Order: sequence, then C-alpha cells, then structure tokens
Amino acid sequence: MTPAKSPGPGSLLTRVAGERRTGALVVGGTPGGTVYLAEGQVTYAESAAAPGVGELLTASGRLAARTWQAALDAGSAQASVGRLLLDQGHLTQGELELCVLGATYDAAYFALAAGTAAFHEGVRHWLGDVVSIDAAALNRESGRRIRLLNEIIANPRIDTAAVIPVPRPPRERVTLTAAQWELLVHADGQRTPADLAQLLGRAGFATIQELRRLAALGLIEQPKARATDNPDFVRLPRMRGASAPAHRHAAPESPAAGVSIDLSIDVPLDGDPTRAAVPAAVATSAPPVSTSGDPPAERPRLDRRKPGAKLPKEIAAEPPQPHPGTDEVLLKRIRTALRALR
Repeated sequence: MTPAKSPGPGSLLTRVAGERRTGALVVGGTPGGTVYLAEGQVTYAESAAAPGVGELLTASGRLAARTWQAALDAGSAQASVGRLLLDQGHLTQGELELCVLGATYDAAYFALAAGTAAFHEGVRHWLGDVVSIDAAALNRESGRRIRLLNEIIANPRIDTAAVIPVPRPPRERVTLTAAQWELLVHADGQRTPADLAQLLGRAGFATIQELRRLAALGLIEQPKARATDNPDFVRLPRMRGASAPAHRHAAPESPAAGVSIDLSIDVPLDGDPTRAAVPAAVATSAPPVSTSGDPPAERPRLDRRKPGAKLPKEIAAEPPQPHPGTDEVLLKRIRTALRALR
C-alpha cells in the first residue's frame, strides 16, 4: 500500500486518528520522528532528539542494562517488551506508564514540529500498547511546550545543537539549580541536549527547559544560523598560501625621468581583493641598459640550501684583505706585553 503523505504532521495525525487507523506516522526532516497509533489512539512516539524508554530506565538506574536487553530480545518480535517487564516484576504498571508518557510527549514535541509526514498502515511499536493518548491532546501539549520554551528564550536551535558553556560568566554572581549545575558540568561542547538527557537519565523536555534558562542567563552559547540555512549565501572554497597573478600590463615609458611603473596586482584565489598583494608602485631607478647590445648580466639564482650550509664560491664574498699599513712588529710587542701582565 502506498503511504498517505501530507506536509503537516499535526494535521495528518488528527486525520488518521479521526479515522481510527492503526500504524506509524513517520515524520522526515531534522530531527524528525515517528508516532505510533492503535485504532486512532497514540501509543508511543520516538525521535532522535529525545531519549526513549530504554535510555530513561537504564540511565536512571531503575533497570539494569542486561535486563532491558533481555526483554528486547525476547519480546520485540511480538511487540510485547512492556508486558514482559511487567510480568517478570521488573517494573510496576504505574512506573512503566509514567516513563512511556514522558518519552512520548518529549518525542512528539520534535516529531510534530515540522517536516513532511507519511502514514504507514499496520505498523506497531515493539514496546506494545502500554498507554493510550488522544491525538488532539498530544497536539495541544506539543503547542503548549513550544510556547513555554519561547517565553524563556525564543531560539529553537538550542534544543538540538551541541551545548557549549561560555568561558566566563556574564555577571559576578550566578544562582543555579541542581539540574542546571549538572548540565553545565557534563556539557563538553560536543553533547547535544538529547545526549545530556540520556547520560543523566532525565526527561528530554525538562532538560531543554533548563538549557533554555541557562541560555537566557548567558551561561551557554546560543547556536546561530548556519551558512547552509541561507540559500543566497555561497562560500567559495579557499586555497591557503596560493595566489594567481592577474594579467600584467606593460607600463608606459617616461622619456623625461626614465621611471618604470608596475601596475600589476596579485589577486589570491579566494577572491578577497582586500588581501591582494600590491607590489611597489614606483621604482626609483631604471635597470641598467647595455650599450653593446648584449642583454644585461643577471645575478645567478641560488638553489635551496640546508640550514647552516655555506654559500657557493661564486656568490660568497672574498675574505677581507689585511690593511696594508699594519705594523706586524708593533702587534708582536703588544701581545708580548699582554702576556707579561698575566
């Protein structure tokens, strides 16, 4: 069956929920996500920007990693992972429902934000039907969370970009909550809010809330729009240490002064005219002209030498000759007198 497509994830979710369909609403884009429905009721949602149920349970220490993996191996094929955890006594019904609700609302905030959506009929999540959420309530909650975060600071890039603490606080005294301190300690400039939430075992929306407050306090850097976000701006590739000389025009000779002018400009390949290397505009003297018709003698070019190597004989200067008026006898007397004074 060809999946039904719609550019609006929220409107498509409302439509398939009204038709009481079962399947998965897959939202493309960045970060994107998937919302699962059973007979028109939302049972689960996941997104790459929000921690899932497994991450929340294992990172918080409520469930051992090997226990979670064993439940995945045994119940994924039958979509009964949640039921296995309950039947084996690892979790209570209330604990599992609370965890699933938190993970679903966190992921729906990202999945229903933007992007094109496609509904795939008959797809079920491996966790199973633990909770049932009304689609309209899920849409309302996602909109409410967007408004709450924008009231703190309106920069949605904070929700997905790497968290970079500022090198110096903007004020003399700063008051932090325990959650904010924990986020600043673990923010290394590479972890995203989803990474920090998974590392600390916290809910994704609560983590984003604290990060927005830290950005409002000026304690983390606010990510700016990337160059790729603006299609009108194109950055040309830059080659360092290379330049292409422009066409050199011959300078007109001045019969009165005999002065040559070089108007050529070396333009770098990166196209930045402010970094052009401009040679000396005026030469103070003209090169010597041979009257015999032979070309002027050129100085030999030096080959590349190793550090400390001597110059070639034809280039090295002759050793200085002793002064013709030096009195060798007088010098010997001075040396003899100096030795006697020792």
